[in-house]
Amino acid sequence: MTSAFRFWRSPEGQPAWARPALLAVAALAAVLYAWRIRDSGFALFYSVAAKSMSVSWKAFFYGALDPGATVTIDKLAGSFAPQAISARIFGYHAWSLTLPQVVEGVIAVLVMYRIGRRLAGPAAGLLAAGLFGLTPVVASMFGHPMEDGLLTMALVLAADAFQRALLEGRLRSLLLSGVWIGVGFQAKMMQAWMVLPAMALTYLVAAPGPWRRRLGHLGAAGVVMLAASLSWVALYELTPDAWRPYVDGSTNNSALAMVFGYNGFDRFGLHVPGAVESMFTGAGPGGANAGGPGGGFEPPAGRGMGGEEGLAKLFGQRYGTQIGSLYPLAMLGLVAGIVARGRAPRTDPERAGLLFWGLWLVTVAAVFSAIMVPHTAYMASLAPPLAALSASALVRGWRGLRDRPAAGAAQPESAAAPPGWRGRAAAGLLPVLVVAEVVWAVYLSLRFPDFLPWLPWAIAAAALLALPVLVAAAVPRAPRPRRAVLRAAMVLAIAATVAAPSAWAASVLHPHYGGSAFDASAGPVGAGFGDRRGAGPPEGLPGAPGGGFPGGEPPDVRRMVARGGPGGGFGGGPFGETSETLTADQRRLDDYLVAHRDGARYLAAATSWSAAAPYIMATGRPYLPMGGFSGSVPSPTLAGVQRLVARGELHYVLLSGAGEGRFGFRPGRTGGTTTAIADWVRADCAAVPDDVGVGDQELYRCG
Repeated sequence: MTSAFRFWRSPEGQPAWARPALLAVAALAAVLYAWRIRDSGFALFYSVAAKSMSVSWKAFFYGALDPGATVTIDKLAGSFAPQAISARIFGYHAWSLTLPQVVEGVIAVLVMYRIGRRLAGPAAGLLAAGLFGLTPVVASMFGHPMEDGLLTMALVLAADAFQRALLEGRLRSLLLSGVWIGVGFQAKMMQAWMVLPAMALTYLVAAPGPWRRRLGHLGAAGVVMLAASLSWVALYELTPDAWRPYVDGSTNNSALAMVFGYNGFDRFGLHVPGAVESMFTGAGPGGANAGGPGGGFEPPAGRGMGGEEGLAKLFGQRYGTQIGSLYPLAMLGLVAGIVARGRAPRTDPERAGLLFWGLWLVTVAAVFSAIMVPHTAYMASLAPPLAALSASALVRGWRGLRDRPAAGAAQPESAAAPPGWRGRAAAGLLPVLVVAEVVWAVYLSLRFPDFLPWLPWAIAAAALLALPVLVAAAVPRAPRPRRAVLRAAMVLAIAATVAAPSAWAASVLHPHYGGSAFDASAGPVGAGFGDRRGAGPPEGLPGAPGGGFPGGEPPDVRRMVARGGPGGGFGGGPFGETSETLTADQRRLDDYLVAHRDGARYLAAATSWSAAAPYIMATGRPYLPMGGFSGSVPSPTLAGVQRLVARGELHYVLLSGAGEGRFGFRPGRTGGTTTAIADWVRADCAAVPDDVGVGDQELYRCG
């Protein structure tokens, strides 16, 4: 009983309410993230790799798509290592793949409290934890099996370690921050590096110690960060090709091309030789990936899935509600805070923190404005700075009101409120923040009038009740409201500012508004990538604008959806609605291949990953997918398949419908390796009777 009581007690130096309130926020976050864990779904393509990595240590080590470890996914192995470990321990289920993200989310919420507390005190810490955890895209992301959760947790932990290094000038903490950036790199590669300019500039400007020491610390941390980031890339590059899987996302079997080309500079329209050119490459209309016959869906560079371009997409219907509800609060708080600390010493911790979070926010926003953002979960990288800046702004505004002297009272030199115009500005900050934030929240809410139609009116009502009291408290020489009245107004003001994102985040409790394993979203959202809301709202609940691709779905997506269920591929469509069980027809085919395996290394080869995926997910058996995610990766080659057949390692080949598995990639970019294999199979192999096949797939026996 004593130890349990101590667990709830706040540490020395913090208010008694701090620890219980934080644990309540963490518990709320855990409930939101885990509420629908049993039907959180499986992610397109990547959940197949999680299955393979959970049954084969070689597949785990290299991040292979298939249990036989012939081709990797188009990410580093670390991105889905937590899911694979969880599946190995608890079995392969949607909930076991989602469980690591739930844990990562709760850890991130707890660490955000510590970050906010260092920045502006315990109240700011609690607000930072709550605002981060209740960001709509964050609430959905941590409730689904996607690698963005690991990245976000790693960035929060990196910020925590960096904050300690910045305050104390400690090299050890800076090195630890570099390690966490490296962990984030394993999850989402170069996206983890977007925070590096903020860290480097802030440390150079504001860390204690002479400039030579600061430069030395940054150099050492940079080496550690690069070593942690590139460790798995080096593993791929230093291992002979014959000993490891082919690297997806590349046409030359290069992890460097996959990481820095396909997943990196190609997003800016800067093609790296050897990288697969995909639907996400920022070539724009008429570029290398421009649409055409079979070209699939190609959004122009810099556009979001909702169709907005440049910086506008961060404020548009697709992303505005998911990440942008705190923009006014964060930006006004940032400017006001830096102005208020204008004459502070170079190492002033509050200004240094504001500089760091402001640079993080601006850098990440600039990058996302320049590229096509394929998934809403990318936007979660904006959640930590928005939460930290918003929390510090609210606390600073409250202190400005609290510390304004009453009418007629003299201002002692030791008073907390700053003198002159800075004191008057500090007292008026909170009403300005509330007005700006409430106007923006109401505007966002009114974009979706059918989703919680009462919400904008409730926000406006709370603000109208609070603002007269806040304004009266801010006006010089005006009678000061009683402290209890002022506190009540402050509570109403905070409720008005956070009501919209909190209500939207809470909508993850309903499956219709909780996003999917392929695209995180909560509450109202515009056109998106695989949004469940495209079919319309469930009976009895408010609607929201439908999802889907701008201009319609790509042809091969329609084909994959049409082929769901008995026709092969994914029952329920390709957007996080896959299943770990086989249909009756698929089970009959799998049983036939097992019975006629005859000692072969692979049960069958399939000319697309989507044709092999249901069998791998359900059985974990060694099916051989061809062409990688795009269908254009030259693995295996025709000569390689012929060698496998000649050695008795492969007897059966499953041919899919034309275009299946390309998913918006332009076919034929690498000479049509998969097409050549299919032509050879049809010419030299024997067709298996139709009663064994699945849908329009064809099964052939070779050798």
